Amino acid sequence: MRHLSLHAATACGLLALAAVLPGAALAAEKAAVFPVELFEPGASYGARARPADTKKLTLVTDELRKALHDQAGLEIIDTAPKADTVAKEGPLYKCNGCAAEIGKSLGADLVATGYVEKGSGQIFNLTVTIAEADTGKVVRGGQVTIRADTDDTWAHAMRWVVKNRLLAEPLPGKS
Repeated sequence: MRHLSLHAATACGLLALAAVLPGAALAAEKAAVFPVELFEPGASYGARARPADTKKLTLVTDELRKALHDQAGLEIIDTAPKADTVAKEGPLYKCNGCAAEIGKSLGADLVATGYVEKGSGQIFNLTVTIAEADTGKVVRGGQVTIRADTDDTWAHAMRWVVKNRLLAEPLPGKS
């Protein structure tokens, strides 16, 4: 796709996240998939996401949940009961692993979080990680650059991350 530039995870340790970490404990059967968040460095404090961005964030969150259910066989746990905690502790991409504790309190074996970093008007970075709820240890991660601001490109980006980074090999405990 010419409007979507894909690249492997780079700095910030994301390359290491894409590899399967040995020693994962039990089979992960339940996953808390938290809503993908927006990181907009240029926005003023307290600014809300535009409705179009909110729609796309919901779209990519749904893509992630569906893929982890359909392709990885995980039971997806509803995270809505902890929405107040997430709002208080978040954003999850910079809360130093608080998503694992929240996910564990929901009964999850794994937690999936993600965020879209908004660059210029047409360039976005989508980052997704999967961690063990018990330990907070990241078992998978990936990143992709989106070079067009459409529903299709955002959905395609999430599908690419899932296929090529998150589920390129079975999750720990899955065969």
